[in-house]
Amino acid sequence: MRIGHGYDVHRFCEDRKLFLGGVEIPHTKGLLGHSDADVLLHAVCDALLGAAALGDIGKLFPDNDNAYKDIDSKILLKKTVELLAQKGYKISNIDCTVIAQKPKLAPYIDEMRHVIANICLVDIDYINVKATTEEKLGFTGREEGISAHAVCLIENAK
Repeated sequence: MRIGHGYDVHRFCEDRKLFLGGVEIPHTKGLLGHSDADVLLHAVCDALLGAAALGDIGKLFPDNDNAYKDIDSKILLKKTVELLAQKGYKISNIDCTVIAQKPKLAPYIDEMRHVIANICLVDIDYINVKATTEEKLGFTGREEGISAHAVCLIENAK
């Protein structure tokens, strides 16, 4: 068994859609990034890659490679899951926290869990997503951006 932790952050920007956990979330702003800037899926990728000692999302999908420009982060997670399978790992569970003052995410949590579970090829009972605010403190509290943490447990399937 191996454990991994992932963290990601993106600032808000105008004229972009907001994606979290592979779900489009209605909001006045999106997140700035080379890809679709889905901080939740990026944190999940980093947790999985870290658990398998395979580096991080920036190493695997560099932001200076136009192949990943505006890419759907669900594709990045799928490629990460495929890489883990090639290395003989299977996902035991993933637990995530999104930190955002706004928008309120409770109505979208179950859909995010379903998306992540489907991509990771696990039952939804192995995926947990939580959302919290920072009580108007820090950059997320000032609504300048969103951050996410993810931890995972993987095991060698061989």
